[in-house]
Amino acid sequence: MVTLYACEGSGNCMKPWLAMIQLEQEFELKIVDVLNGEQKRPDFLNLNPLGVVPFLVDEADVSLGESNAMLWFLAEGSHLMPDTAAERAEALQWMFFEQSKLEPFISPARFYSFILPDQREAHSDEISHWLERARPGLERLDTHLGARMFMLQSGYSIADIAIFGYVHVLHEAGIDPADYPMIERWISDVTHTDKFQPLQNLGPSNAEAA
Repeated sequence: MVTLYACEGSGNCMKPWLAMIQLEQEFELKIVDVLNGEQKRPDFLNLNPLGVVPFLVDEADVSLGESNAMLWFLAEGSHLMPDTAAERAEALQWMFFEQSKLEPFISPARFYSFILPDQREAHSDEISHWLERARPGLERLDTHLGARMFMLQSGYSIADIAIFGYVHVLHEAGIDPADYPMIERWISDVTHTDKFQPLQNLGPSNAEAA
């Protein structure tokens, strides 16, 4: 049995959660209230000294942080893992891209605009900076998706899940998805993949029973 420690509303937590749902893999979901500091409590720090979510453990004593590493682990031998070495390398390329060119800017802008809107004004200069830093990566992604339905030519994969986590909530960060029509089209296509579940379903009502 795999156990996923996750928090509500997190694009990074969505990634392994969605992958396991789409792979029909049985797992236990434990919700961690990060806004109230549960990830820094001794019981959680004993499990994960970094004190962050998502965090994944299994019965073989595998313990993983980093959402994209979890995707790679979970997808091994499945239809979500690309078949060829070249496509696996391309998937990794886009997963690295997501963590360096997209998530570091979209995530904090969304956090102070949507998760903690009462702090939006105090962080307005930072938010503007983050949104500007996100645009070159979004432009590159939009161009890439103009030539294919999903991230890889062979079809839907962990590369799509990795990028979807935060790109599909651009509007919550303050970016209009309509500015990137190919991304907007791709977001719709991902939501229509088999067994897709939206981010709002990652919450206490689904914990302990996934």
